[in-house]
Amino acid sequence: MTEAAQIVKSELDRVVEEIRDGDRFLLTTHENPDGDALGSLLATHSILRALGKDSIMFLAAKEFPLPVEYRFMPLEEVFHEPPADMADRVVVFLDCGNIDRMPVDFLTRDGEKVLNVDHHHDNTRFGTTNLVDVEASSTAEIVFDLAGRLGVEITPGIATALYVGLVTDTGKFMYENTDARTHRMAAALVEAGVNVNDIYRRLYEHAPLEKLKLIARALEKIELHDDGALAVTYISEHDYEVTGASETLTEGIIDHLRTIDGTLVAGVVRDQPERGRAGRKVSLRSTDGRIDVSAIAREQGGGGHQRAAGFGTDLSYDEVVEFLRAHVTAQL
Repeated sequence: MTEAAQIVKSELDRVVEEIRDGDRFLLTTHENPDGDALGSLLATHSILRALGKDSIMFLAAKEFPLPVEYRFMPLEEVFHEPPADMADRVVVFLDCGNIDRMPVDFLTRDGEKVLNVDHHHDNTRFGTTNLVDVEASSTAEIVFDLAGRLGVEITPGIATALYVGLVTDTGKFMYENTDARTHRMAAALVEAGVNVNDIYRRLYEHAPLEKLKLIARALEKIELHDDGALAVTYISEHDYEVTGASETLTEGIIDHLRTIDGTLVAGVVRDQPERGRAGRKVSLRSTDGRIDVSAIAREQGGGGHQRAAGFGTDLSYDEVVEFLRAHVTAQL
């Protein structure tokens, strides 16, 4: 066993101990939650309930409605306000590399136990107990290991939540973070009752017409820079108005840009009028191992993975493009 693997095992042991010793938990994840965040949240909630623990899930009200792809997930029990017994609960952050990605003050009061379960390589280890496995394809993969260590049966419901996390964070098992461990877990989840075709259709084949219109406008505006190394597009407030689409329909648009021949970094810059936020959200994807887009995102207070990251900014679109050009070329 490598030194890194021994560290992860030790961290896993400590989290298992904290869960066994605790009674009340509050689970949360990062803002703008994706499939891995939501799947890990739901699965951990079910695992704790199976152990007889008092578990609640928290997401800020501003996160709703969720992207249409994830609305089939059973999140009716999610809290939007702190519970009265908040001070008695262990806070569990899932898939959150930085405490600033969940900017809710009551979650991080001094003296509270905070479990930080994540796989991002730039995790700041902000918990009182940290379980950070950067070799895991997803946080769902870590939660799967936790369930095994805790002796909790993987029910069809838990399996479905974990599979959503697994399939979305590996790009349908196409990203470089996919390995034999990932496929072994996927096989175990299918054996536990996952309906692969149903999940695939719900995630990738339930697009409303408005989303296709928004994709078309985004693709029309693609700009290539630096001999095609950087591909960027912009989704404006006007684009939402013209197409009738909402911000929740932007999921997956960036994947079209990353398929362009010769493109090393893809970027989607979008306005956020429905969120009541000034500024823009920037999503980044890298197709080249030399370029770490999480390092670029951190320059603007964001973060993520080497190949997938994002940040919020008050920069104009043109300023974002110049910022990206400078940082992409600097890494080549």
